[in-house]
Amino acid sequence: MKNAWKKTAAAALAVSMLAGSAAGVASAKSNPGNKGHNGNKGNSHAQANVQINLHFRDLNEKQLQWAYAHIIRLAAHGVFNGYDDGTFKPGNNISRVETIIAAVRLLGLEAEARKPENTNATLNFKDFDQLKKKYPNAVGYVAVALKNDLFSETDTMIQPDKPATRLWASVLLVKGLKLEAEAKADMNQTLPFKDAKDIPAGSVGYVAVALEKGIVSGYTDKTFQPNKPVTRAELATILDRLGVQLPNPGTTDTANAAVTGTVTANASGGSVTVRKSDGTSVTIPVASDVFVFRNGVKTSASAIVAGDQVLVRTYNGQAVFIEVTKMASETTAFTDAGKVSAFTFDSFGRIATISLVRDVNGTTSTIVYNVDPGVTITGGSGVLAVNLTVIVKGENTTVKQIQITG
Repeated sequence: MKNAWKKTAAAALAVSMLAGSAAGVASAKSNPGNKGHNGNKGNSHAQANVQINLHFRDLNEKQLQWAYAHIIRLAAHGVFNGYDDGTFKPGNNISRVETIIAAVRLLGLEAEARKPENTNATLNFKDFDQLKKKYPNAVGYVAVALKNDLFSETDTMIQPDKPATRLWASVLLVKGLKLEAEAKADMNQTLPFKDAKDIPAGSVGYVAVALEKGIVSGYTDKTFQPNKPVTRAELATILDRLGVQLPNPGTTDTANAAVTGTVTANASGGSVTVRKSDGTSVTIPVASDVFVFRNGVKTSASAIVAGDQVLVRTYNGQAVFIEVTKMASETTAFTDAGKVSAFTFDSFGRIATISLVRDVNGTTSTIVYNVDPGVTITGGSGVLAVNLTVIVKGENTTVKQIQITG
């Protein structure tokens, strides 16, 4: 139960950090153009009325392959208001003030942050006047964060607009998850990074715990890059990979809910019928612009077949997002071989896709496979490179093993 709480807490924090603006707390003046579709400028307190937009015009499935599905899954939860111009802005950095606000909410201290003694507090940071002028509604959150040890004893400035770096966010996430005791116990850890010397001694334990919990990871060049800013797309990926169940938009509105179960009638007729785990069935109208994932790929509703296990998210009584969590057919294992023509990485330096050139009966073809984050590489030097001959093994088009043969 303790570990489950920690994972849920991580989800809550990351959701808050990924909201369209400074989690509805930074002043509207400081966040122009970040108005949600419900007319509230990033106001996360209007979640029950927020409209679901899953068709961000600046998300390209191929170019942002490592984060695309993660972002869409999170957007389907209704935690993103989006921007007025219909974009998601995946490359936008998360600021420190956004992160601090999120941490306070994670700790269940929002009501405390709104009390007059905190909203009217005068804090002894050198840039407190700047915070109060630009983000007046964030003062209470910063005050509570200070009381709850989310700042270091040596911090003299808040630096609200400064991007949250990988190191800074890792430390704050660990503190927010109440894992500080574990972090302090790990201060003598030897971190496996070439740039470990760039990580302050007092932060080593926090990084160790963040790595252990899957909050962050290193890069394939064996660096951590502690000073690299964290983007919205990166945090979306972190959250989705935690594998937690997020809250639904509109917690008391049954028209905005999550339905899981097995499809008994496909969605080609404008609705989908799902048999739930309790044996009851529900037929849900499918929105004309429904977003469907099947086999990890964006597809049409007609691709869903009876026997598929699905997660359906509804808004105003219509299915706006359907993900096939297990296809009707049994898991299909495969083995393939060819010469590596290209491979891509996700934001954490892990291999995301691999392209193989194959010669079958005199005909040359190229196939692209997704690569599991935990893929194992054997043979040769153990380092993947273009033009190497390999054998790949996996399930349902996702490579789980790569053997270098030449």
